[in-house]
Amino acid sequence: MVNALAQVPADFLYALGTLRKARCRSELRLDEIPAPARLAPFAVALGAEVIVPSGVKDRSPVHGPAAMALARSAAAGGDADDDGEELATGRFILLHDPDGSAVWDGEFRIVTYIRAQLDAEMGNDEMLGSVAWTWLVEALETHHAPYRAAGGTATRVLSESFGTLADRPASIDIELRASWTPAGADVQAHLEAWSDMVCTFAGLPPLPEGVSALPRRRRN
Repeated sequence: MVNALAQVPADFLYALGTLRKARCRSELRLDEIPAPARLAPFAVALGAEVIVPSGVKDRSPVHGPAAMALARSAAAGGDADDDGEELATGRFILLHDPDGSAVWDGEFRIVTYIRAQLDAEMGNDEMLGSVAWTWLVEALETHHAPYRAAGGTATRVLSESFGTLADRPASIDIELRASWTPAGADVQAHLEAWSDMVCTFAGLPPLPEGVSALPRRRRN
């Protein structure tokens, strides 16, 4: 039997190694999930959740889900689920085609998705889509992650309940679907930039200067 790894391009194996080196914030949970099979000959996908443990009081949420979670926790007298509260979710997919792609302008492509619930004031901001895209660009630049051919769509989703669910308050979610071509097979900085952006969507403040994120641990 032929070793399956022998059929995997060296560049893709190298890219996988750089993903494992990524240093992400402790609030971010990353798990490998099934990768799409039809987008490229080789692919890997990660699912992300931003979780803030219950009882955490040393952070100052800046907006959105984190602020709402803090308000709910205060209203409940600080009692919350021991597992914490989910503030944002996302997917990070790395695609590889050894023959290259004219559409990608390269052999690799990163495809991402982020979703978070916002408070009404921020959710109704007409500039929200532009702000979300700016977060992406700034995150990539801050982490010195070279890229090209970036594109994406920001969507606001209004959810209203009726009938027996009429007591539920309306909610507004922001979704950002974005993709870009990394300059090479080293994609560590790209995953770190994206993970920071997920935390930004969740409303968490930046890490204090001089504080490093933790290396990402593979979850079985």
